[in-house]
Amino acid sequence: MKILYRLYQLLIALPIILLATFLTAIVTIVGCTFGKARTWGYYPAMVWSRLMCRVMLLPVKVEGRELLDKKQSYVFVANHQGPYDIFLVYGFLGRSFRWMMKKSLRNIPLVGKACESAGHIFVDKSGPKAIHKTYEQGRAVLKHGVSLVVFPEGARTFTGHMAKFRRGAFQLADELRLPVVPVTIDGSFDVLPRQKGVNFVTWHRLRLVIHAPISPEGRGPEDVQHTLEQSYETIMKDLPECYQGFVANPDQ
Repeated sequence: MKILYRLYQLLIALPIILLATFLTAIVTIVGCTFGKARTWGYYPAMVWSRLMCRVMLLPVKVEGRELLDKKQSYVFVANHQGPYDIFLVYGFLGRSFRWMMKKSLRNIPLVGKACESAGHIFVDKSGPKAIHKTYEQGRAVLKHGVSLVVFPEGARTFTGHMAKFRRGAFQLADELRLPVVPVTIDGSFDVLPRQKGVNFVTWHRLRLVIHAPISPEGRGPEDVQHTLEQSYETIMKDLPECYQGFVANPDQ
């Protein structure tokens, strides 16, 4: 079955994915140029992400969408297991949002331009002014029900375990008085783990768990740290036992 699945990926799935990625990027760029980024920056990528899961025959289970208020902006924070995190969140979160992503992703041909057109935020850590600009972009985005999605670990796991969370997303939520929503991603590491060279997808179920929003109570460093720790523990508890527990990430 493994050989047949790999042949399917090479001969059928890969051509579909390449064509779908090209078309999605073009539609996003053109749509955002002449229309609303809130619409064209979200829906084409949502369809593309669902296709990326379906074409690989991967079952997806989503839990907790009923906990969200459609009119409320949130800061979603999720663990970062692998490339399929993107497809799970984009395809199945069910919210219009912007990513906070590494600056280097802007250099991906066509896809980087599509992300820029859609209004996603590229994190620039080159200095205090650049970091301040990143936060200002975040403030501008989080309006009228549009949310922000962040991977606080900053890098994909090598082991399936969670590394430490950075404070940036939680500080932004604290400043803007927005609820933080922990999101557990389960299965993405098993589908496509982080390793060097070309890697085939392994069939495994995917699960996206949206937890109850953590509303701001106090304000300042102590509240930021409390929300960070609560989010970390909430996400960790919904991971399989084999991936629970902190493991340092060497490139974090």
